[in-house]
Amino acid sequence: MVLYFTTSDPEYIVYMGRDKYENEELIKYGWPEDVWFHVDNLSSAHVYLRLKQGQNVKQIPPEVLEDCAQLVKDNSIEGCKKDNVNVIYTLWSNLKKTGDMDVGQVGFHDEKAVYNFRVAKKINMIVNRLNKTKVERNPDLAADREQRDKEERHIRKKEVVEQKRKEKEEAEKHRQEKEMRSYSNIMKSENMRSNKDVDDDDDFM
Repeated sequence: MVLYFTTSDPEYIVYMGRDKYENEELIKYGWPEDVWFHVDNLSSAHVYLRLKQGQNVKQIPPEVLEDCAQLVKDNSIEGCKKDNVNVIYTLWSNLKKTGDMDVGQVGFHDEKAVYNFRVAKKINMIVNRLNKTKVERNPDLAADREQRDKEERHIRKKEVVEQKRKEKEEAEKHRQEKEMRSYSNIMKSENMRSNKDVDDDDDFM
């Protein structure tokens, strides 16, 4: 079962697993635009924020970032009792899973791509608001990911077709311009010859 929450900006999807086994599935079938949140150096839930198309980690609105940090802190057995908790977050694609890791455990491909967010203390108003929006679902994560990839392939295919169409139009435009320049040069040459003929006739007369 996956838990879904609505942030202060309802256009963002936030979700997390109930236990480490569900976390393992979320790690496996995450989306490239997902951002993973976890309490640093403490056990906690894995919270994911799905970015908007074309958005990057640095463009997460501050209030949405606060929501995710508060949620992951509140779902940490140790972290929820502490102040000044450090929450780390990174793109799903930066998560590294190796065979020797425990269930639900991850590392990172690039430590420099891991960001930090300091939660000074629990803000009950935020946590309560998020919990009121909580919905339990049992999605087919593999099918959802495949559908997402299928749609992306379709979009990219359309973009390639459109790019080729534009390139063809541009090539035709250049061809016509070149043809017009060539025609203009011929006309100029003909005019020059005609004028010379007229001048020669005047001299003869």
